[in-house]
Amino acid sequence: MTEVIIVHSQEEAGAIYAQAVAKLIERKPDCVLGLATGSSPLAAYRELAKIIHERHLDVSRVRGFALDEYAGLEPEHPESYRSVITRTVVEPLGLTPELVHVPNGNPDTIEHAGEEYDRAIAAAGGVDVQILGIGTDGHIGFNEPGSSLASGTRIKTLTEQTREDNARFFGGDMDKVPTHCITQGIGTIMKARHLILLAFGDGKAEAIAETVEGGVSSFCPASALQLHPHATVIVDEKAASKLRNKDYYRYAYDHKPAWQGI
Repeated sequence: MTEVIIVHSQEEAGAIYAQAVAKLIERKPDCVLGLATGSSPLAAYRELAKIIHERHLDVSRVRGFALDEYAGLEPEHPESYRSVITRTVVEPLGLTPELVHVPNGNPDTIEHAGEEYDRAIAAAGGVDVQILGIGTDGHIGFNEPGSSLASGTRIKTLTEQTREDNARFFGGDMDKVPTHCITQGIGTIMKARHLILLAFGDGKAEAIAETVEGGVSSFCPASALQLHPHATVIVDEKAASKLRNKDYYRYAYDHKPAWQGI
């Protein structure tokens, strides 16, 4: 069963993620992190940056692979995921830029970019910890409802809902949000050794309920996490509000042996 941890704040969720990743870095200095953009992971990255600097962790060999990228945006565009990952992850954590990879969204070469990206992840030994956000419709990465649960990295057409949700990053103008992207598929994401999904607020409550307690279905892509051997869902009270078994999740986490971690 997917582990569900209910917290009081994004900072508390971020601290749980950060402690797990810091231990991984200490144990495996050349570990591979799966990186996500959006608002949900930001507190996690901030908390991890604090630990790295406080403990003077050597992250020079840590490698990273981003989940997705817009198609057609220049890497230098401030809202390209290459730029976002640089601002929110590479620079604050002090990672080596050349070791952090983002899918190639160049329309001229995008036909084969997905297969090349999956090969690069495999050549790195696979992702150790993949951080995930979730859309209001249950998408992870840019795997919209209806996406194959076995899919690899590929080009996808964004739904109107996702473009509306992301318009805030483009000055509120949905016309500036690209219509296509390149994204790790559900099958690619599921190959990571540990998945950590973060969700906050009332707007994510329905998606979280479907992800954790609904049926496994391509119409809620995140529900594939139920099939993963090591998946952790960290949510605040509002995002957990529609979970039927939330009292049990609290009880299980409160009585979990400390040595198990997450």
